[in-house]
Amino acid sequence: MASVTLRNIRKAYDDTEVMRNINLDIQDGEFVVFVGPSGCGKSTLMRMIAGLEDISGGDLNIDGTRMNDVPPAKRGIAMVFQSYALYPHMTLYDNMAFGLKLAGTKKPEIDAAVRNAAKILHIDHLLERKPKQLSGGQRQRVAIGRAITRKPKVFLFDEPLSNLDAALRVKMRLEFARLHDELKTTMIYVTHDQVEAMTLADKIVVLSAGNLEQVGSPNTLYHAPANRFVAGFIGSPKMNFLEGVVQSVSATGVLVKYETGETQLALVEPGRAKEGDKVTVGIRPEHLHIDMPDYGVSARIMAIESLGDAAYLYAESSVAPDGLIARIPPLERHEKGATIRVGASPDHCHLFDSDGQAFQRKIVEVLAA
Repeated sequence: MASVTLRNIRKAYDDTEVMRNINLDIQDGEFVVFVGPSGCGKSTLMRMIAGLEDISGGDLNIDGTRMNDVPPAKRGIAMVFQSYALYPHMTLYDNMAFGLKLAGTKKPEIDAAVRNAAKILHIDHLLERKPKQLSGGQRQRVAIGRAITRKPKVFLFDEPLSNLDAALRVKMRLEFARLHDELKTTMIYVTHDQVEAMTLADKIVVLSAGNLEQVGSPNTLYHAPANRFVAGFIGSPKMNFLEGVVQSVSATGVLVKYETGETQLALVEPGRAKEGDKVTVGIRPEHLHIDMPDYGVSARIMAIESLGDAAYLYAESSVAPDGLIARIPPLERHEKGATIRVGASPDHCHLFDSDGQAFQRKIVEVLAA
């Protein structure tokens, strides 16, 4: 196992800078997930850690040793890609043993390593099969098993579940969590799927356009996002955003006035807020309620999506350019096109300034340490 430290890491292609001043500490044995939209730089950052991309500036340390110029094979890492990259003419056993054979490892050691990895991944009964005889999930396990046999200090996973169907992705997420608990090895995992990030991570790293937006536990990012980007990216369905201006500031919090004349109180530290400032109120779908007695905004119902155990109401409002989503009881009935009033308890409101930076909330639900 090993720690991974990035200090002022930069990446540029000619004059185009794609990664900027990335500073990150990954502790020994942590499961860290890089997440963000397509093109944000998460795979590029992982490839720099692996040694598959040159580092334009800064320092990469693995287990306290600077690795910028160390070849990939000598970094003590093993990488699993979204494509399984298995040799079709070889059995599972030979696929998993191939790297060790090239390294000159003795046969008894190879056999022990392969069978141990296969047992951990529950594919020990498949070792004589070839890749074409396996399901997608089984092939992915073979690719992971090939990495396990190398006994790396750090595992790197680059969107390993993206080729699987939805049901198998859920199953394999649980397998990754179990694998980390059993191996207790440092793991870095790249995905664009924030549900995977929330499910698997000890620590999530949110990236956007080559910038590191926020680092923290899943609970921290969900309940205390640092800015509007993180607030909108983490959570499914995404957070509601309502545009307004500061009407008043007090010890209680910030009172926001919408263009409709309606208001919403947010229990946040007022800090730099002053009357007339443009702000955005953020409310999670589970906290957006119909017919709040004190605060809220008028909206028109567009659709209701029933999921059996829950339902989501979609509405439009002039103060919410992206629309509004509220989680409602599954049997609650509303007419499409009807006008409703939706709002939130002040302690469930987030507030962002005109630059998208979050005001500190006075009440935050159960943050992870």
